Amino acid sequence: MMMLLLAWKNVWRNKRRSLVIIIATTIGLTAGLFYVGIVTAMYQAVIDSAISRELGDLKVRTQGYKRDQLLDQFLPRPDSLLRAVQSNPNVRSASGHCLVEGMASSASVSSGVLVVAIDPGQEKQVTGISRSLLEGSYPDRSNAILVGKKLADKLKLRLRSRMVISFAGLDGNIIYAAFRIEGIFHTDGSTFDEATVFVRQADITPLLGTLPVHEILVRVKDAALTGQTKTALQGMMPAGVVVETWADLAPELKLGADSADIVNTVLLGIVLFALLFGLTNTLLMSVLDRTRDFGVLLAIGMYRRRLFSMIILESLLLSFTGCIIGVVLGWILTLYFHSHGIDLSAFSAGLSEFGMPPILYPFIRPSVYGSLALMMTITSVAAALYPAIKAVRLRPVQAIRTIA
Repeated sequence: MMMLLLAWKNVWRNKRRSLVIIIATTIGLTAGLFYVGIVTAMYQAVIDSAISRELGDLKVRTQGYKRDQLLDQFLPRPDSLLRAVQSNPNVRSASGHCLVEGMASSASVSSGVLVVAIDPGQEKQVTGISRSLLEGSYPDRSNAILVGKKLADKLKLRLRSRMVISFAGLDGNIIYAAFRIEGIFHTDGSTFDEATVFVRQADITPLLGTLPVHEILVRVKDAALTGQTKTALQGMMPAGVVVETWADLAPELKLGADSADIVNTVLLGIVLFALLFGLTNTLLMSVLDRTRDFGVLLAIGMYRRRLFSMIILESLLLSFTGCIIGVVLGWILTLYFHSHGIDLSAFSAGLSEFGMPPILYPFIRPSVYGSLALMMTITSVAAALYPAIKAVRLRPVQAIRTIA
């Protein structure tokens, strides 16, 4: 305890010098943590948007459809499978989709689309499309269709306009069907908005002669239970039917999420590496200023290892003082913008290409603080090594005479 108190007093022997390094540490870590919060939010926002838009937490489909995505590769007994999925206590909601690739046409323009036939009641509980409506309403009447804003602009259509969908049936014959635009939606994914339309399953069934359900989208009550739920559901599935998580469906998103931690660690490492030189300089100047004091301490019998430990303690106290203040300020700043959001609407067109929402809500994972404490400890010890070694190598007589 006495060594700790002595180190603390030594830190403040030159207040200006100590304050400079503390302020530099505070500013660096405040900005670094806020940036970490933004980067983490960006990656998580892309994942959450994709899950809410089209992936779900889990997806049930056949091995054949996973491989070839053909119209006749639909789920066997989909009603039974849907009931089995909904019976799992970890499942919040589930909805079956009939997926048909076709062409959407207006009077003058055509575009390839994926027609998703849904049960509107179930779909509202599984995806966020109903909350993304710009105009109109969810399809609740016969031959109603829901289209993305980008597709509507491309086909030069608006609400209540007539759209013709053409696609190949189960027998290979081309089917044409006219729909009326009931609603126009806008999500965070511009590609999705341009290539996806939603119709009612009740409208697609007469056209195909049956209702082929190609996938069941599942949302779980707790994201932490996704893996456990996948295992449980897979055990209930017949041969040839697989249950996949969003990470299985979009491994690039999982890779991005995992790389976010690496990016954040590298960023904080750069900040601390820059602070390393300032901290080393401060400690070295402190040692040079106290050469005579160290000579006296060594002359009266102070162990060199205790002198070494004292300088290491000074480095730790100096850096962690700035670190604690910086972490608190960074946490407060991140918490404020997590509540109010960062509006990036001016860049929404570009962000939507990556499936990113225009408003970000920064947050910092608890693991970041543990990593930061470890990195700060390593930085403090590394910064103190040269000054401490220089101090313990002093010869008492020469040290006293040099400064006296």
